[in-house]
Amino acid sequence: MKKITLDYSQSLHLIDQKELDFLQEKVSQCHELLHSKTGEGHQCLGWLDWPEQYDQEEFLKIQEAAEKIRKQSEVFIVVGIGGSYLGARAAIEMLNMLACTCKHEEQTGAPAIYFAGHNMSSIYLKNLYNNIEGKDVSINVISKSGTTTETAIVFRLLKEYMEKRYGRKEAGKRIFVTTNKCKGALKTLAGRQGYETFGIPENIGGRYSALTAVGLLPMAVAGIDIEQVMAGGQAACRDLSDDSLERNPAYQYATIRNLLYVKGKTIEVLAYYEPNLFYFGEWYKQLFGESEGKDGKGIFPASLNFTTDLHAMGQYIQEGRKDIFETTLNIEESEDKIIIKRAEDDSDGLNYLQGKTLDYINKKAMEGVMRAHCDGGVPNLMLCIPRISPYYVGSLIYFFEKACAMSGYLLGVNPFNQPGVEAYKRNMFHILGKPGYESL
Repeated sequence: MKKITLDYSQSLHLIDQKELDFLQEKVSQCHELLHSKTGEGHQCLGWLDWPEQYDQEEFLKIQEAAEKIRKQSEVFIVVGIGGSYLGARAAIEMLNMLACTCKHEEQTGAPAIYFAGHNMSSIYLKNLYNNIEGKDVSINVISKSGTTTETAIVFRLLKEYMEKRYGRKEAGKRIFVTTNKCKGALKTLAGRQGYETFGIPENIGGRYSALTAVGLLPMAVAGIDIEQVMAGGQAACRDLSDDSLERNPAYQYATIRNLLYVKGKTIEVLAYYEPNLFYFGEWYKQLFGESEGKDGKGIFPASLNFTTDLHAMGQYIQEGRKDIFETTLNIEESEDKIIIKRAEDDSDGLNYLQGKTLDYINKKAMEGVMRAHCDGGVPNLMLCIPRISPYYVGSLIYFFEKACAMSGYLLGVNPFNQPGVEAYKRNMFHILGKPGYESL
């Protein structure tokens, strides 16, 4: 199988290959901290070897549960926030499975998939109720602690809905829980109610959990071949185990990001030319934002859908503040061949494109944008993904996880904690009058 590769030639006007080579020793030190599990946050490094050491017995349970859900459900609701849903949604939408599951169940064999628990909007939830009315429903609630506010509130409401509609016993057969393997509010509730439960390993944090049951159960329900997802993750795990900058594109990416950062490029735009990568961009933002944004440091992660967003943000990127660099996701092969045909009158002036595929034109737009932005002082990195498939979904997820861990260590932060996230929660709990938060 072809591998994911990195082309950083469009950044060499700002960084020197010698600068990259000079950092090899530091990269090797950080690599040792990761793989010996002695660095900061080492308690959360379970994801590092997970693709090769995942729980085979639970994997079979996931496949069996997914098949059960597909048979009994017209609707499947994934309840979670942040890392508890973004990885699954990224994979499902990347593979265009969400569009497929919006069709009637009899046509696809899969239920329609909806996401909830990532906001507390009454409008959103009311619309969800309207969409699922009269349809058979199953739910997967995902929360390691079981007490994440947004998820817990929405799950309480959906649990009430399910029990009112099906009765407690039948509802219990339609609610699936993914949570801490050993403890927590959801684990306790699942045991009491008899919900089928899947474990989140203690040593894997939410934003690094996409290749665990957190991501795999929703993917499997959507019809994604999760064996191929894990095969891609395994291949990346092996390929990216080398500390050599010359041979490890994830480390190249992490190191170049840090070199650009110290040169004043404090904002990274993840650019993509396929709209179904939108939620991969959302997953990337959480992964890097929570991992690096601390101690007064960090690259601000943003994502844009080109060429669409060029008509909104292209002007700023081209001629605005020069604190931006771009990482472009290039899907090298497309199976969809839509060809531009000749028009008799050529009133739109497009006959010069006769015989060209839409994908070819899209690629040329990408090349033109990268050249223009680079000429305008915005360095570009290009991550080349051979094609969109379950295998490369697994590879891409692991690639970014490994790159993020290395990038955080190079930056000098713990990439596995998120102490700042608690600040807004404390204020919210105080305002709401939660016991124990009366005085702040």
